[in-house]
Amino acid sequence: MIVDTYCHVLPRKLVAAMESKGPKFGLIKRLMQVQELHDLDKRFRTMDAIGDYRQIVSLPNPPLEAIANPEEALELARAANDGMADLVKRHPDRFPGFVAALPMHDPDKNMAELKRAIEELDAWGIQIFTNINGRPLDDKEFQPIFDVMASYDRPIWLHPARTADTPDYPTEAFSRFELWWLFGWPYETSVAMARLVLSGLFDRHPGIKIITHHMGGMIPFFDTRIADGMAVLGSRTKEESYTGLLASLKRPFIDYFRMFYADTALFGVANGLQCGLDFFGNGNVLFASDAPFGPIAATRDGIDGLAIGTGNRNAIYRGNLERVMGRAIA
Repeated sequence: MIVDTYCHVLPRKLVAAMESKGPKFGLIKRLMQVQELHDLDKRFRTMDAIGDYRQIVSLPNPPLEAIANPEEALELARAANDGMADLVKRHPDRFPGFVAALPMHDPDKNMAELKRAIEELDAWGIQIFTNINGRPLDDKEFQPIFDVMASYDRPIWLHPARTADTPDYPTEAFSRFELWWLFGWPYETSVAMARLVLSGLFDRHPGIKIITHHMGGMIPFFDTRIADGMAVLGSRTKEESYTGLLASLKRPFIDYFRMFYADTALFGVANGLQCGLDFFGNGNVLFASDAPFGPIAATRDGIDGLAIGTGNRNAIYRGNLERVMGRAIA
């Protein structure tokens, strides 16, 4: 069996809630063009072609906090979570579980929805994005979210967030050629991971589970640069002092990145698969295709092409997720 850890869906209840708000949610038209987000018959035909295959579903980009005010975003999150829970209930042979949506405008006010999703709807975890409307995840306001998820022992699915509004050069008004997506998303993931490490998150919660999309961004490829470059942290900065920061951590800086989990959503057969596996280790890599945006069969073929043995391959396909969740997947 293959269990796809990071797939996206648009539940009918969420679509209806967005449509009820009128033109302000015009983005729904763009998302609806990706038919497998909402057309289950088409989605199921694609899944059937893979064979013994399941999906863990979550909402697609953009973050709810980026498209709605706090009240509306909470309403949309409730509709989305109810809709995804209903999909799991109606199609357990297709969708063993779902990842809850959680707007992050005001973590304290939205904590009730987090708890409802986990305790009442049995969400497998929550999805958050690499920045919250431009604010870093290590902002102290967001710390309670990580504390609660550590107490539940449920994973956080970390999705990159960046738009063309962030230009690549200060002389330009926006990012051209969609490079904000192509290169910006791996960068976003890497920076968010580093900031969480430097905040001491893994020292406070050494067992916390964070699943990074797209094989941990840039981290596996730049492992030596990270380790050696951070050894002289502060030598390139005059704006603030970092004296004692690394010494305050209980482990070498690079070691913390191996405490993250990483998925295989690299758009198929990719050189980065082996690189990511070498860095994170077989036990911390989970199969994901990013369906319906990424190719399922090509991603599977990439894993099948690795010289890792049947046991390790099965762990990536299913076993590692079962261990992370502490439950068997039927």
